[in-house]
Amino acid sequence: MTERYDYLVLGSGIAGLYAALVARRHGTVCVVTKADIHEANTRYAQGGIAAALGGQDSPELHLRDTVEAGAGLVDEEAARVLVEEGPERIADLVRFGVPFDTLDGEIALTREAAHRVPRILHAGGDATGLHIELSLSRQARQDGIAVRDHTLATALLLDGGAVAGARVLDVRTGATGEIRAAHTILATGGAGQLYQVTTNPPVATGDGIALAFRAGAEVMDLEFVQFHPTALRLPGAPVFLISEAVRGEGGILRNVHGEAFMAGYHPAAELAPRDVVARAILEEMTRTGSDHVLLDVTHLPPAHVAARFPQIYRTCLEHGVDLTRRPVPVSPAAHYFMGGVRTNTWAETTLPGLYACGEVACTGVHGANRLASNSLLETVVFAQRAVERSAAAPGGAAAPTPDALTPHAPGGEAPPPSLPALQALMWERAGMVRDGRGLEEAARTLAAWQAALPPPSDRPSYELTGLLLVARLVVEAARRRTESRGAHFRRDYPAPDDAWRRHLVFRRDPSLPPDAASGVE
Repeated sequence: MTERYDYLVLGSGIAGLYAALVARRHGTVCVVTKADIHEANTRYAQGGIAAALGGQDSPELHLRDTVEAGAGLVDEEAARVLVEEGPERIADLVRFGVPFDTLDGEIALTREAAHRVPRILHAGGDATGLHIELSLSRQARQDGIAVRDHTLATALLLDGGAVAGARVLDVRTGATGEIRAAHTILATGGAGQLYQVTTNPPVATGDGIALAFRAGAEVMDLEFVQFHPTALRLPGAPVFLISEAVRGEGGILRNVHGEAFMAGYHPAAELAPRDVVARAILEEMTRTGSDHVLLDVTHLPPAHVAARFPQIYRTCLEHGVDLTRRPVPVSPAAHYFMGGVRTNTWAETTLPGLYACGEVACTGVHGANRLASNSLLETVVFAQRAVERSAAAPGGAAAPTPDALTPHAPGGEAPPPSLPALQALMWERAGMVRDGRGLEEAARTLAAWQAALPPPSDRPSYELTGLLLVARLVVEAARRRTESRGAHFRRDYPAPDDAWRRHLVFRRDPSLPPDAASGVE
């Protein structure tokens, strides 16, 4: 099977669907997604989408907040693109049918941590991502965009050094084929499934990062993994995100003794940056010998809480907690990858013909610590730019000098490679708090697992192979960065170091096999 299109879009979240809708104006489009079209991180996004729309706000204020949250590593040119083009992309989403919440006839704006003014848009209260996903997928069907669901991209096709589409696998039948395109857009999301506790759905397995790296594209900032401070922590309940907007509305974090503790960690208390809040919660859990802290909104009007957070309210009720009457148990969970496939401000990767947008990409907008609700805005801003740029001659991003990965001899006895074993290793050795010894142990174990893996043949084995590759890149980047900055915290180097105000960029050595992470330049 070989199909041909002008555009091939890999991924069906907000980044992929928005890119496909814009690209449809310029030619034929095919969207490839390994599950159902609706199964993506987008549908689980509760917090909303940030844009400078209010009378008290401006792109300049939004830029300042973004740069401050990014802990010294934000690419200010990319961030300026984000904040200046953001309002226009919001207007596009409205035209595509996204039903943003309104108040007195205007889009309602709320505030979240590290934003100095209200600038967060929601749809259906805490169901923003779901409404965006449904609106864009409905529009894609109306526009006649080809969708290949339950189809996994297993390799990028190269023609004269340029990406010319992808090799694909039908995960239901095992049939293989090629989809060729003049322009390929990666929109495959992040890699939250690297970790034992994550807010991400099962599809978030780092596929696009692995595909691009194997093909020779550069990846960047993979040591910066954001852990969301507040995920539901109840016996028998699935990991469920409790939106940061709950704290934005006045929620208070208390330890298991009922003591409010955030003011002792940061002047902004509950509205401190995410990395600060997550580590404060971890410290309180350790200090009190508990596996959770408590998020308290019982002092807020019950009707307001239920109306403002209907999805969270219903989910907590299903598990026996009425959050309007008693605090809800929460703990941190892996949430978002700041790093990914390196792009320039036009979403071009370092491979001609290949673009990346959304969580799979590293535009430099987030730096070392993403500002809340900037991620959904980033997807549409840079998806738009990817399509705009595709009409021009491919250029690729101007690269810092890539770094070499250190070869690691496989460790001794190790359990066989499996997804649960990988997730446990990454949670323990490359999670919220890291150190050199743990990262070295992780590197040796990952090398052993990678050497032992047979060639992939189905969706689970392809996903595990990709996750192992991404894990090696994350661990090596974290091992190299001998400082603490943003979401990357090392107990053996607990302070930031100005010498590390730079990015770690990796690229595969083309003379070695595609998964030979030890041969990365």
